Amino acid sequence: MTEGAGIRDDGVLPDDLTAAEAGMWQAFRNGSVYDLSSGDTVVDDPHGGHPWGPDRTVRARIVCWLLLDGPPALAGRVSSLKLVGVQVSGDLDLAGGTVVPYVEMRGCRFERDILLPEARFTTVRMVDCSVPRLEAARVHTEGDLHLPRCRFHNGIRLTDAQIGTDLLLNQAIVYRDRSGRSIAADGMTVGQDFQGEMLESHGELSLRSASIGGSLSLRGARLANPYTRHALNAPQLTVGRALYLTPAGLGSTVLSGTTPARGTRVQRFDCQGGVRLDDGRFGDAVDLERARFTFTDEQELSLRRAQTPELRFLGERPVRGGVVLSGARVVNLMDRADAWPGPGRLHMGGFAYENLVPRGPFPLNERLEWVAAATAEYNPEPYERLATVLRNGGEDEDAREVLLAKQRRRRESLPIAAKLWGYVQDWTVAYGYRPGRAAVWMAVLWAASSVAFAHASHPPLKRGEHPDWSPALFALDLLLPVIDLGQVGFWQLSGGWQWLATAMILLGWILATTVAAGATRLLRRN
Repeated sequence: MTEGAGIRDDGVLPDDLTAAEAGMWQAFRNGSVYDLSSGDTVVDDPHGGHPWGPDRTVRARIVCWLLLDGPPALAGRVSSLKLVGVQVSGDLDLAGGTVVPYVEMRGCRFERDILLPEARFTTVRMVDCSVPRLEAARVHTEGDLHLPRCRFHNGIRLTDAQIGTDLLLNQAIVYRDRSGRSIAADGMTVGQDFQGEMLESHGELSLRSASIGGSLSLRGARLANPYTRHALNAPQLTVGRALYLTPAGLGSTVLSGTTPARGTRVQRFDCQGGVRLDDGRFGDAVDLERARFTFTDEQELSLRRAQTPELRFLGERPVRGGVVLSGARVVNLMDRADAWPGPGRLHMGGFAYENLVPRGPFPLNERLEWVAAATAEYNPEPYERLATVLRNGGEDEDAREVLLAKQRRRRESLPIAAKLWGYVQDWTVAYGYRPGRAAVWMAVLWAASSVAFAHASHPPLKRGEHPDWSPALFALDLLLPVIDLGQVGFWQLSGGWQWLATAMILLGWILATTVAAGATRLLRRN
């Protein structure tokens, strides 16, 4: 075959093919597997350093001819390219082409980049292959794109790609390109699942504005990017079902919340670098069970304005960096007390959740510390949100404790005079959230004032028009607003006794109002 010559329509073997290429030609027409492996696992390792000679090498140009304009299949067969243990020399350039035959390559080694921009395929499977770089922006597949256990030395580009069914990157190893990205898949669309279980990414995994029809599974993946801010950069990501940043088991799948089989080695999701999931939409859940995050002080796990029915915040507490949930909306928040970062590293302004589902003990005092850690300065919204959730769950007493904690936190931001008055309110009636304490104070004041008024001079205002003097009824009449017990208004007090009576009236109004408010809340709850 001369340069530029086409493939003959009659399927006759071209003249200038090497022995390896001739065998590939015949296997293509037959739809059979073309295996050039030696049987020695060390020699056949596509990622190893053992050289593969001409007897295992085919030219990328011949592969492209077969895929784009290949010979007809033999009678009763379907043409397809199925290579095992083959080395491909030169750039495999299928940019803009339409590939009809089925493509599957296992244990193959590519000397140069694979170029697939704007190409169209049915299904492509590359398993355990060594590839310098996969350039596949705007590639379109009707079926799957499988790249498990492959190793990409200069990254993958899948920007605006359209994958008809599944995208598989399980156990793949991807190194960064010149821009610092390992996988650039901004705007990518996957019809069903994106599986990157036990994926190793050395650079930024970018999924900005990507859309996944099913689930996005990064179980057991290891993402590391010490070069830039994010290891996983996926704002405006849409996932039809769930995002899994959870453990995986070697030899078996480890699902969230299940115990792995005996002897299974479990590998956690491990991320060294920031995670950005801002404005994401997740149909079922975001699962972070046992996830490990290693951040610098400037990096964070960001879920700003994300929406999901369930957030499973069950990973390890990050030692450095922050967690941002500002504006996120969640129905069920499943969490552990020891999963959240400390004060100053948690931000929850505008974070809305409807139900709390703690995994393990999470007492109210630790829940209050959780809210306090998220509010470096006083902000009533996180307290009110927690109180509402607790009240809706029938825990009215805990809800009052949260609102009391809110008032105490607010007091610290007030001027001195208001702060002192706040301490008085807290000590006496707990800002009205403990009405029983107000009733006790009323009883104490009534008893003390009854004893005091027993020694007071009390000449009547009008002789013959007054009831019998009763210090206890007189004190109670002063303390109880609105109710008239027939004592006040008939006796003349002077000096300190008059001031005491005035103080009793004021305290009575304050305490009675507090008791009434508490009783109203109790009746409303019942």
